[in-house]
Amino acid sequence: MDDSLPPTAELLVRYRAYRADWPRLRTFLNRLAEDVAGTPFTVAIVSDRAIRQLNRTFRHKDYATDVLSFPSGPTGHTGPTGRSRSRAKSGPPPSLGDIVISAPTAARAARENGWKLDDELRSLALHGVLHLLGYDHETDRGQMARAERLWGRRLGLASTLIARQYRKVKTTRDRKSTRLNS
Repeated sequence: MDDSLPPTAELLVRYRAYRADWPRLRTFLNRLAEDVAGTPFTVAIVSDRAIRQLNRTFRHKDYATDVLSFPSGPTGHTGPTGRSRSRAKSGPPPSLGDIVISAPTAARAARENGWKLDDELRSLALHGVLHLLGYDHETDRGQMARAERLWGRRLGLASTLIARQYRKVKTTRDRKSTRLNS
């Protein structure tokens, strides 16, 4: 195999109740693989029920969430998509891991924020890739937020997940402050 070929992402659409521009998303994922990750990864689009089960099994949180990331370990584990992550020396490059996105949760968020499902899926994919690369917005000091903002701009995203969550928290704080000062 030619090692000079750019890494690509695999898109598995397991839940098709929502319409999205799947070829455009595939192109975006390949750009993420090449420009951000530097190695292949897999994205699975699933139902709320499926992501809730994964969230319960792997994070012990019994609710549907928007995106989960499962990094590949150095031993080549099998991720939730069932694909083996080990490789022979002459085989394809190792996978960074698996990203699982809930289509219904993404559709609700897109509707609430007034944009297309395609934009939400792209934002969630970037967020997932950054987690696969080792970023953790729950424990870092803003490194993931900065990386997400930088890559979001470079990739032409209207908004990023962390930026949107920050705006919601800030707006809520501002409302509470206004009420207290009234």
